[in-house]
Amino acid sequence: MTTSRTMVFTNFAEAAMPNAAERAALTGCPWHDVKAMLREVGLRPTRQRMALGWILFAKGDRHITAEMLYEEATKAKVPVSLATVYNTLHQFTDVGLLRQVAVDGSKTYFDTNASQHHHFFVEGENSLLDIPHTDVVVGKTPVPPEGYEIARIDVVVRLRRKGR
Repeated sequence: MTTSRTMVFTNFAEAAMPNAAERAALTGCPWHDVKAMLREVGLRPTRQRMALGWILFAKGDRHITAEMLYEEATKAKVPVSLATVYNTLHQFTDVGLLRQVAVDGSKTYFDTNASQHHHFFVEGENSLLDIPHTDVVVGKTPVPPEGYEIARIDVVVRLRRKGR
């Protein structure tokens, strides 16, 4: 395998991970980090998780629905079902690799930026934009019921283009 930053695989299921020396030469390239990411959070790096992880993280920070990921996987000839995509996204969320962002009762996005931040939701375009957490000041938070703690606070600010 070459240590070039540009690698093309025709079939993700057949693509092999590089060895440690090659990985060190490619720091920051998500394809090479997916196996390590999965192992660090206790997930077995199966072919499907590896392929979906590469598709998710190869393009940097992004917001994606299960249907969008399934479509990208299909185009990349990754043999997965929509159910597997949903299961994988939820597994990645449970271990902290993704954040789940519920926008409407029917629309859920998964965010590859798992850091603390908030979102703009652009109505009509169905897209999310990040808001740095320092740009949102949350006032008094409620006291959680006995036996619970606040896990995080998500703010989604809905936008629409002017003139509509």
